[in-house]
Amino acid sequence: MWIPTEHEKYGVVIASFRGTVPYGLSLEIGDTVQILEKCDGWYRGFALKNPNVKGIFPSSYVHLKNACVKNKGQFEMVIPTEDSVITEMTSTLRDWGTMWKQLYVRNEGDLFHRLWHIMNEILDLRRQVLVGHLTHDRMKDVKRHITARLDWGNEQLGLDLVPRKEYAMVDPEDISITELYRLMEHRHRKKDTPVQASNHHLFVQMKSLMCSNLGEELEVIFSLFDSKENRPISERFFLRLNRNGLPKAPDKPERHCSLFVDLGSSELRRDIYITVHIIRIGRMGAGEKKNACSVQYRRPFGCAVLSIADLLTGETKDDLILKVYMCNTESEWYQIHENIIKKLNARYNLTGSNAGLAVSLQLLHGDIEQIRREYSSVFSHGVSITRKLGFSNIIMPGEMRNDLYITIERGEFEKGGKSVARNVEVTMFIVENSGQILKDFISFGSGEPPASEYHSFVLYHNNSPRWSELLKLPIPVDKFRGAHIRFEFRHCSTKEKGEKKLFGFSFVPLMQEDGRTLPDGTHELIVHKCEENTNLQDTTRYLKLPFSKGILLGNNHQAIKATKESFWITSFLCSTKLTQNGDMLDLLKWRTHPDKITGCLSKIKEIDGSEIVKFLQDTLDTLFGILDENSQKYGSKVFDSLVHIINLLQDSKFHHFKPVMDTYIESHFAGALAYRDLIKVLKWYVDRITEAERQEHIQEVLKAQEYIFKYIVQSRRLFSLATGGQNEEEFRCCIQELLMSVRFFLSQESKGSGALSQSQAVFLSSFPAVYSELLKLFDIREVANLVQDTLGSLPTIVHVDDSLQAVKLQCIGKTVESQLYTNPDSRYILLPVVLHHLHMHLQEQKDLIMCARILSNVFCLIKKNSSEKSVLEEIDVIVASLLDILLRTILEITSRPQPSGSAMRLQFQDVTDFLLQIFTVFRILIRPEMFPKDWTVMRLVANNVIITTVLYLSDALRKNFLNENFDYKIWDSYFYLAVIFINQLCLQLEMFTPSKKKKVLEKYGDMRVTMGCEIFSMWQNLGEHKLHFIPALIGPFLEVTLIPQPDLRNVMIPIFHDMMDWEQRRSGNFKQVEAKLIDKLDSLMSEGKGDETYRELFNSILLKKIERETWRESGVSLIATVTRLMERLLDYRDCMKMGEVDGKKIGCTVSLLNFYKTELNKEEMYIRYIHKLYDLHLKAQNFTEAAYTLLLYDELLEWSDRPLREFLTYPMQTEWQRKEHLHLAIIQNFDRGKCWENGIILCRKIAEQYESYYDYRNLSKMRMMEASLYDKIMDQQRLEPEFFRVGFYGKKFPFFLRNKEFVCRGHDYERLEAFQQRMLNEFPQAIAMQHANQPDETIFQAEAQYLQIYAVTPIPESQEVLQREGVPDNIKSFYKVNHIWKFRYDRPFHKGTKDKENEFKSLWVERTSLYLVQSLPGISRWFEVEKREVVEMSPLENAIEVLENKNQQLKTLISQCQTRQMQNINPLTMCLNGVIDAAVNGGVSRYQEAFFVKEYILSHPEDGEKIARLRELMLEQAQILEFGLAVHEKFVPQDMRPLHKKLVDQFFVMKSSLGIQEFSACIQASPVHFPNGSPRVCRNSAPASMSPDGTRVIPRRSPLSYPAVNRYSSSSLSSQASAEVSNITGQSESSDEVFNMQPSPSTSSLSSTHSASPNVTSSAPSSARASPLLSDKHKHSRENSCLSPRERPCSAIYPTPVEPSQRLLFNHIGEGALPRSDPNLSAPEKAVNPTPSSWSLDSGKEAKNMSDSGKIISPPVPPRPTQTASPARHTTSVSPSPAGRSPLKQGSVQSFTPSPVEYHSPGLTSNSPVLSGSYSSGISSLSRCSTSETSGFENQVNEQSAPGPGPGPSHGGPDEPGRKESKTPPPYSVYERTLRRPVPLPHSLSIPVAAEPPALPPKPLAARPGHLENGTRRTEPGPRPRPLPRKVSQL
Repeated sequence: MWIPTEHEKYGVVIASFRGTVPYGLSLEIGDTVQILEKCDGWYRGFALKNPNVKGIFPSSYVHLKNACVKNKGQFEMVIPTEDSVITEMTSTLRDWGTMWKQLYVRNEGDLFHRLWHIMNEILDLRRQVLVGHLTHDRMKDVKRHITARLDWGNEQLGLDLVPRKEYAMVDPEDISITELYRLMEHRHRKKDTPVQASNHHLFVQMKSLMCSNLGEELEVIFSLFDSKENRPISERFFLRLNRNGLPKAPDKPERHCSLFVDLGSSELRRDIYITVHIIRIGRMGAGEKKNACSVQYRRPFGCAVLSIADLLTGETKDDLILKVYMCNTESEWYQIHENIIKKLNARYNLTGSNAGLAVSLQLLHGDIEQIRREYSSVFSHGVSITRKLGFSNIIMPGEMRNDLYITIERGEFEKGGKSVARNVEVTMFIVENSGQILKDFISFGSGEPPASEYHSFVLYHNNSPRWSELLKLPIPVDKFRGAHIRFEFRHCSTKEKGEKKLFGFSFVPLMQEDGRTLPDGTHELIVHKCEENTNLQDTTRYLKLPFSKGILLGNNHQAIKATKESFWITSFLCSTKLTQNGDMLDLLKWRTHPDKITGCLSKIKEIDGSEIVKFLQDTLDTLFGILDENSQKYGSKVFDSLVHIINLLQDSKFHHFKPVMDTYIESHFAGALAYRDLIKVLKWYVDRITEAERQEHIQEVLKAQEYIFKYIVQSRRLFSLATGGQNEEEFRCCIQELLMSVRFFLSQESKGSGALSQSQAVFLSSFPAVYSELLKLFDIREVANLVQDTLGSLPTIVHVDDSLQAVKLQCIGKTVESQLYTNPDSRYILLPVVLHHLHMHLQEQKDLIMCARILSNVFCLIKKNSSEKSVLEEIDVIVASLLDILLRTILEITSRPQPSGSAMRLQFQDVTDFLLQIFTVFRILIRPEMFPKDWTVMRLVANNVIITTVLYLSDALRKNFLNENFDYKIWDSYFYLAVIFINQLCLQLEMFTPSKKKKVLEKYGDMRVTMGCEIFSMWQNLGEHKLHFIPALIGPFLEVTLIPQPDLRNVMIPIFHDMMDWEQRRSGNFKQVEAKLIDKLDSLMSEGKGDETYRELFNSILLKKIERETWRESGVSLIATVTRLMERLLDYRDCMKMGEVDGKKIGCTVSLLNFYKTELNKEEMYIRYIHKLYDLHLKAQNFTEAAYTLLLYDELLEWSDRPLREFLTYPMQTEWQRKEHLHLAIIQNFDRGKCWENGIILCRKIAEQYESYYDYRNLSKMRMMEASLYDKIMDQQRLEPEFFRVGFYGKKFPFFLRNKEFVCRGHDYERLEAFQQRMLNEFPQAIAMQHANQPDETIFQAEAQYLQIYAVTPIPESQEVLQREGVPDNIKSFYKVNHIWKFRYDRPFHKGTKDKENEFKSLWVERTSLYLVQSLPGISRWFEVEKREVVEMSPLENAIEVLENKNQQLKTLISQCQTRQMQNINPLTMCLNGVIDAAVNGGVSRYQEAFFVKEYILSHPEDGEKIARLRELMLEQAQILEFGLAVHEKFVPQDMRPLHKKLVDQFFVMKSSLGIQEFSACIQASPVHFPNGSPRVCRNSAPASMSPDGTRVIPRRSPLSYPAVNRYSSSSLSSQASAEVSNITGQSESSDEVFNMQPSPSTSSLSSTHSASPNVTSSAPSSARASPLLSDKHKHSRENSCLSPRERPCSAIYPTPVEPSQRLLFNHIGEGALPRSDPNLSAPEKAVNPTPSSWSLDSGKEAKNMSDSGKIISPPVPPRPTQTASPARHTTSVSPSPAGRSPLKQGSVQSFTPSPVEYHSPGLTSNSPVLSGSYSSGISSLSRCSTSETSGFENQVNEQSAPGPGPGPSHGGPDEPGRKESKTPPPYSVYERTLRRPVPLPHSLSIPVAAEPPALPPKPLAARPGHLENGTRRTEPGPRPRPLPRKVSQL
């Protein structure tokens, strides 16, 4: 049975539990769990990280921990009762763990590793705390370390600042807000400004001396030297090295490591140096023989120097190598370091051994205790301490020192009968009176234990040696008196014995007879001569002798004369026990000389402060002793001396002695009567303040009042104890009188000089310290009244000195912080005076920081004592006094600069002002800049206070400001505050870590929801007043609802329904609501607010709300519009998060832009998104699209002088200027995008404007720009882009793509594979579909992304330019791929039974036409497909189209070869080879077998015309091939002759297969004129229709009507039929390699399969010059093949595209130029009609008939005029009627037997391979060739379904408006669809007119136009609505 647990409430998981049992809870090691119930070894509970999931787990898996339970029951909360630092550490480390891993993911390696080290360190410290074996101090230290590291980590990770008190986290509820603020501020300041350490320490470690020839032991002496003052500033660090240059005692670190301590900031200067002196111990000369002398001497070796400035960078200097120098002459050794510092190179050089000193140096900062903690390892191993010379900057009481520093300076000695100078060595001893030598009191330096004697180093042959060696003598005070120092001088012999002979001595006593020590300074000592055997142990023999030349007395004059030798030393005493000051001694011994008391008291101010503090207690005893002796005589003097000593302790150097004085007062002071004299003198001084001219001394007295009062109070207490409390009343009166004098002095106003106010300031600054002293003797209420009266006497006038005002406020502040104020009784007395002064300062806005501090302390006390009743009264007093001024002050200081007018001084009159002000203040407090970023704790507390207050104030609002008292200002301020409150960043819990979110919710709940409910409640109370806030509050409320908090959204969204309802009541619609919603949505969502859930919630809540409304329809419409806008904005925002610009971003922007224009008509938003799109295009280098985009804005403007405001990046300017600027930018982008034709049109438009304004300068520039664009068209190469159809299927795509299909314009050189890869990169989750079929509904509804991509063919709308002869390919290339609305895709398939022998019989083609919403290119690289049409082409239609395309390709290549546009003949060779070879090997025969057999004809009677057309194309192809072979023969290189011969032979085989073996025999020769003057070959044109300019022309679909060039080579039909098809069609592909070959024998490859060149130029026959009869839409032409685009079988969804260089750019030959069989003509007509031909072989000669018989030669035909138009020419660009396809409509059905043409002229034969006929072979490759808007089959279908007479006249001019405008062009369409004037064709490309009339007049063309009239146009789709209407007319 499960029992609720009583004590087992909290535990930590110690082993992972998988939770595999029923109701099991999965747990991991380290999880903390809260336990609810237990049962038989199992617990039930939940993990704290996920409290919603409860379950059971074994009790053995959990380690229980102590915890206390709050709020027992269902919602109980468990808090572990461990140390708060441990709790914080645990939760912080959990948070860090997650973020630490993220650092690794984000590749922030440095912080990752640093944090890892810190986390390990914290875990280690945590273990130490948990073990619990730490001492109290150590625990404190560990906690300090932990919190420092936690704070560091939080700061690095951007987490919140944690308020702490004594290392423990503070609960904000337990302290007042002001105290919390102070804690936060303290921690913030500590974090921001690290305190500069005033103490510094230098760590030195000696490593070794590197030297080539040591061999002797060394002494190394370190010290710090001040080069400015030329003196050492530290003691010496002394260490010994062995013969190898290493420390002698490596096992004792203190021997070779030292810390130079207590360096002040003033000592860290550039002129402080580390000096190192090295002394060797050995023979006199470094190079002497070993046996020369056995005695060891100290001899100079070298010196090294380093500036301390090199260490100021703070870096550790490990293994620093110092150069060691030696002086040139030994006599200068004493100043070698100075010479090195001054760089006097002449006086020193490197040591001969080239020595280097290896040391390690580090500068440490902080006090010595801190250093001990932070570098504990250094101290634990051992380190010697090297002190500063003398006392440190701060002298600590209790510090015991008695150090005498002696510097052995120099000596002057005589030769002593020697021929050379002596080698002098000084030996020093400390000797007692008794003659005993004091042991171990001579210190050479730290690092070496003290010794009993000292030997100086020896300078070779020097009678005036200078040593400058510093020694420290730490002699105890008791040994000091009577001791003296003796110096013995010896000459050191360099002879073999190495004797040291004594020749003199000096001595100096340490203390003088009067008790003073040896004075500091240099002393010249007398050198007393003596012999070697003199016994100096008997000190009495020499102590009576004079020791110094400075203090010799008369009796010893003879002794002086006797000696010329001197010895100088410098002494310096650093002692806390001994003094050298005589005045000090006199004062302390005042009883022995009573007559000197007055003098001593006067001189006390001249005594050095350090001497006084050393003897502080003795001095104070002396002063009070003198006062007791004679208070009348000495009272004033003693008082002044006491004041001097008290003020001395204020000095920072001595302030540590204050506790010494406090201890003295408490324990040693015995002046029971002193209080009377002290009060008397103090009152005397206070009374004199107002009259005294000089206030300095009085101010000194006032500064010392704290300690004076301490002495007064202690004295009175002693008196009371001694007398049992006598004279109590008298004492009170004295104090009262004293304070009355003070009050009088304080109330005086300073007139003239500010001396009085300075005195007042000095008194006030030290007065609060007196309170605690008075409390020792008086009742707390008495003291409070005294203080209140004193503070109340301060002048309130506002003109007083500012410094006094500040001090006055500081005094109030100290009063509030004092013990006196903490007591409720006294606080109530003091509060009014405190508030009075605060009010005054706040009103003047002076010292506001101090005011805030005082208020903070006042509130802290209220918080602490909140349980007391008196607190409520205090709060009332504070509110009454300060609330109004406080609010106004906050408002003023936050809205500065503002003049503080009189209005601000007024109190608020009523509740209206109060509410307005408090709402404003709350808004200010909510501002993000009010608190630093990481002060979340503070912000949450402030917000809690604000929301609590607002809930109270809501009632006041409802009671006082509704109905007739409604006040818009207050309600508006209220709602504005509420919205800002909810939107605060610190309340957005979704951004917090789970643990932080949980803590906030537990403590405060979600304050946003509370405030949201309050808004809703207040809104409902408004009633009809709601109308005042519509539409103003829509934006703010919308912002609130966008916050991702479900409860808040559910509360707030219904308000919009209410707004719509009230707006509907007021104005009958809610346009205002809609407009505001839409405006705000864009800006808010672009800031990242809102999500898909919001969109759904908004939609569902509002739809539900308006169900029963009368205005439901319009409401639904509004909601739908807003929802659709949200969809687009969300998509836009998601897309914009991507790094790179991709199609998704651009497509999304286009979708949004169109939505704003078409659905919302928001012009400003529309223009903004135009520019966003423009920037995206520029970034992606889509310059053409960028130009089209900018054109959208341009078209909204007109050429007017209307002024325009500043907008986006545009300055303020006129509309004309902005439009001009836009035009130029657009032209520039069209230029960069190589869309020069569009640029030219804009150039013309702007040029017209310049011309109208007579701005010829700019007009000239514009014309030049236009000309340059024309040049670029002709000179620069343009790549034709590929086009791809992309389908986006599935619900996972963004809204603007979902289940839609688009056509995309590819990038340069981008083929299908590359495009597909790009799309898959843009949509990494997408799946590529591997078929081209339309997907089914399951794909549409799938929760996935499917991409379907295949290439499509553009169908140009404008045919005119493409059909013209002589238009260069550079020009045509633009029209093939620009302004394309329609695209096509073919898919071959077999219908019915597939014939294995001939699959052409069943090979159908499914042709899909896609129509876009806008033409490409446009404002985007892709546009949505608006409509798709699918038609099926029969096998016969397919065959016709294949042949038409191949014929066109052949004609283009032949024409290019003729006009020498081809550098290489290979493409023609390969094309001929492909067609002839395929035809010979069965290609054409397959068509004959399939369609010319009787069964097919009988079973398909409706295909009669088509069969005739196919037959006609075959014959036409034979003619073209024959002529092509003739051209080929002329240009073929020698090495390809065999191939040519083979082609000719195969051609005859092909003809025989067509049944036209006698073809050449029946050709009648006719003279032909070639435009380029080439000789004409006569031919017998059998049918009259073969005449290019004859009178009878078959109006049928002509190859000429195909506008696009052959850009692709052949492709196989399908994977199954590819082999057969290739046989039939002679597939060939073009390539750059072939095209670029030179026409040399070596470059032609017979095996090449390439067929055309990309630089082949297109030409059109003269018949193309006539104007179109019908609209451009009807300029139909056949498609090239049934295959998928880009030479791929359609079964492959992603065909491999061919390189652009492999595209074939084929030209079109006009229909009129091709002969055709016409059965309607009689045989004579057919025979006689001469046919000029455009096919020529040579230039400049007439053609001769090569046949043997007939020899009919026609005269040359002159060139045709360019503009000539005839009825025979107008049909070429017109979409024909079905009747125009063949002549069958006017004649009987022809026999289809493969025989020659019916009639042949007799006797005309031609066996020459150079054929001038134009008969077709009927074979064409199945390649992509010329393209048109619709296929022929489509036409046929449409024509049959829509019969009717065509409107085509017999003639059409170029400007005839015959085109049906079925498609509205996009507003940014730049090109002009109709040419303004006919474009003349180049002369070389025009087709000639026959020079002579034919033998028989041609038949009139009366019957022909009928065919056209009967023809019908293709039924067009309904007119497309213009998506973006413009102001300006189309460009």
